[in-house]
Amino acid sequence: MPSPALGNEPQHTAEPPAHDTPDRSSKTTRAARIALVVLLVAELMDILDQSVVLTILPAVQDSTGAEPAAVQWLTAGYSLTVAVGLITGGRLGDIHGRRKILLIGTLVFTLASLLCGIATGPGVLIAARVVQGAGVAVMIPQVLATLHVTFDGENRSRAFGLYGAVLSLANVLGPVLGGVITEADLIGLGWRPIFLINVPVGLAVILLGRRFVPESTAQQADRLDLTGMLLSALAVVLIVFPLTEGRSHQWPLWCFAMLAAGILVLGVFLRHQQHRQDNAPLVALSLFRGKQFSGGLSAQLMLGLLCGLFFTTWTLYLQRGLGMNPLMAAAAFVLLAFGELAGATTAMRTAGRFGRRLPQAGVVIALASMAAYGLQISSRQAGPTLLAMTVPVVLIGFGLGMVGGPLADMSLAEVPHENAGSASGLFNTAMHLGIALGTALTALVFFAATGGSPDGAINRDAFTGTLWWVGGALTLMWALMFCLPKRTNSRAG
Repeated sequence: MPSPALGNEPQHTAEPPAHDTPDRSSKTTRAARIALVVLLVAELMDILDQSVVLTILPAVQDSTGAEPAAVQWLTAGYSLTVAVGLITGGRLGDIHGRRKILLIGTLVFTLASLLCGIATGPGVLIAARVVQGAGVAVMIPQVLATLHVTFDGENRSRAFGLYGAVLSLANVLGPVLGGVITEADLIGLGWRPIFLINVPVGLAVILLGRRFVPESTAQQADRLDLTGMLLSALAVVLIVFPLTEGRSHQWPLWCFAMLAAGILVLGVFLRHQQHRQDNAPLVALSLFRGKQFSGGLSAQLMLGLLCGLFFTTWTLYLQRGLGMNPLMAAAAFVLLAFGELAGATTAMRTAGRFGRRLPQAGVVIALASMAAYGLQISSRQAGPTLLAMTVPVVLIGFGLGMVGGPLADMSLAEVPHENAGSASGLFNTAMHLGIALGTALTALVFFAATGGSPDGAINRDAFTGTLWWVGGALTLMWALMFCLPKRTNSRAG
């Protein structure tokens, strides 16, 4: 049935907007474009808030008197809360309405951002960051789920292409934006505008989302699996927490004990879900019967891993290995951002015509560029200048930019609409778990080689060694993409 707002409304939509005339054409309407912008801005707020905080940590510590452990929890508390709540947040959207849960999550996130901006002490700031993470956990799964159930055919591929562009741009420009705003010291507020800017943006998302984003729910999801929710949250905490904190504590025994317990609880959770498949499970295990979703989820995990590993070590290499100041390092990230934006734009313009071949081509471009970059570093004793590294860095970004949107589009293409929220929660969880794994891997492949030394040559050698691991993750991701279809499917039933 055509959507009054979007031209292709899902059959289970409960509350279609009534302010546009039905249109059976494949072209998106004005309301559809506004809805898409609202969804992408919601995603943008989350990604920017994760990456922008990294730049302002020293300023926060100076102004609030926070101890180093407290500063670390400004990022760890947020990330852990997001990872814990994504699966449950996705299912809440299936049950209670994806638009409703999106708006509730945005409201929580906006109020928590205001609290972050006016916090005077580290305790309040950390608590507000945890609440922010809770808001994001229920907000973000609704973005992918709503894109999946609302758009169709080429429109959906273009929407996911824009989604990939937003991810690419926000990930790289976040630290740059944080540095610029903090240095500007707007009306003497220092780092606080980083959080306060979310307030008007969040209110705009709520007001426009209420009017233009269509409501949709799952037909057969009538209640939340509370036992499954608790088991999944516990498993994620037991796995993600030691991966996040292990390196700073020199990997004590309790880290490995928590990981083992997390895997055990994960097994209990899966067993519980098997018994509830006919009784409103938190995760429909039928999602994993086809290789398309399973392979795409695994590729997403690899994408998160290589991002966590590459971006963490690249930042250290630029400043320690090459002796760049933070502004010059930020300029290198801008080069990568331009490449990612170009790659994501290319993916959007193809509108899914090349299927898995497009993201696989992006992986090959990124892999070849990584190899060229590594050779460039190894061949110069002092390391390449910013100008000299422009071509390989832009091409790395271009290749990675071709991956995100198409990977999400094809991974979710065959997911039934009633499980869209659950699948979106799993997909986002895979990215967060991958980043945690990649960050933890830096201890093995980078810090073990540098020993914490600030020596430029040692850091350069450690980074070139890390590129082998990044290349391995890219190769595995390329292989996993053979599980994706040769052409993008039009929509799930």
